[in-house]
Amino acid sequence: MLNIADTLHRWCHEERPFALATVVDVTGSAPLPIGTSVAVDEDGNAIGSISGGCVEGAVYELCRQVLQDQGPAQRAWFGYSDDDAFAVGLTCGGELDVLVQRVDPGAQPYLGAAFAEAVEGRPAAIAQVVDCSLAGATLSVLGDSWIADRALGDGPTGRAVGDRATAQLRSGRTGLVSLGGDADTCPEQLTVLVHVAATRPRMLIFGAIDFAAALAQAGRFLGYHVTVCDARSVFATEARFPHADEVVVDWPHRHLAQTAVDARTAVCVLTHDAKFDIPLLQLALDLPVGYVGAMGSRRTHDARLGRLREVGVTEEQLARLRSPIGLDLGARTPEETAISITAEIIAHANQSTGLPLTRVGGPIHRVSGAVSETVRHGRGTVSGTC
Repeated sequence: MLNIADTLHRWCHEERPFALATVVDVTGSAPLPIGTSVAVDEDGNAIGSISGGCVEGAVYELCRQVLQDQGPAQRAWFGYSDDDAFAVGLTCGGELDVLVQRVDPGAQPYLGAAFAEAVEGRPAAIAQVVDCSLAGATLSVLGDSWIADRALGDGPTGRAVGDRATAQLRSGRTGLVSLGGDADTCPEQLTVLVHVAATRPRMLIFGAIDFAAALAQAGRFLGYHVTVCDARSVFATEARFPHADEVVVDWPHRHLAQTAVDARTAVCVLTHDAKFDIPLLQLALDLPVGYVGAMGSRRTHDARLGRLREVGVTEEQLARLRSPIGLDLGARTPEETAISITAEIIAHANQSTGLPLTRVGGPIHRVSGAVSETVRHGRGTVSGTC
């Protein structure tokens, strides 16, 4: 649906009801990906495309029907037909599974808020249940909080969807996810399509060493846009870091100063050299990034803290520094160390302890923040933060 976010934002602002048809599954060859939508308003105006023209007429009529009936969401399947040359289908031979639902912006203001964020280029996500008795239920993720409609609510099911949608937003990935079947977290099994308006989060690795190569591979696997930076051109080469999205030859603090960062950015300092580390960490700890970690022994760490204090870094800023970097896994090899570092980044992003699950009580999957839409009064209420 984010392919038509600008129009949907305007319709939501005008509180104009519309029907939304979204591709929720694709088999074989299809012209457009999962998450692509068509919308039709009450005046018959249509926006978007899901098939490049093959099935648009049938989808339009289905949208008009759902909008008029004001009934529950419907699923429709469109495929290629060899038996009937005039049948509605995809000439490319693929198959589309489409969810069609009515959206009432006046009763679902959180959707308009998410579209507004997407239009402005800020991170946001919309989760859409595509099967089971909750088909058509929606939820928006704005910042660290989520807002759900009455169907999802703020119980176990709503929290499970909100938690997964928040994780998808953090990774910058639109995708279909399966949830449920767990009596403690989400009793009902359901499939959710999470639409994400966000670039991939950034992992900035400073220090072109073997540990950086392993960390770049682990970061890429987790969905980060990985940059490796080092002032030494002989070491900072694409051949040595094939899993990095970019390799930069520059002084670390200078590169960081001109690089776009946000609350999802992970800064990993592996240089082991005070002339690089100190100006880099002084800057990093003053930026709104999500994670700052620095490699080194405890002796190196203590000396580094002293130098950072000398250049004016405050105790509050130093409290953000993860040093020595990583969790206590007994890691020795570059690959083990990369897992140690990424495990700490994941735990930090999810406000989790990093302890073994055998030593932690309560639900395994925790929710960072949740807001439930109170439909009767039209206001959101905070249900909990952990």
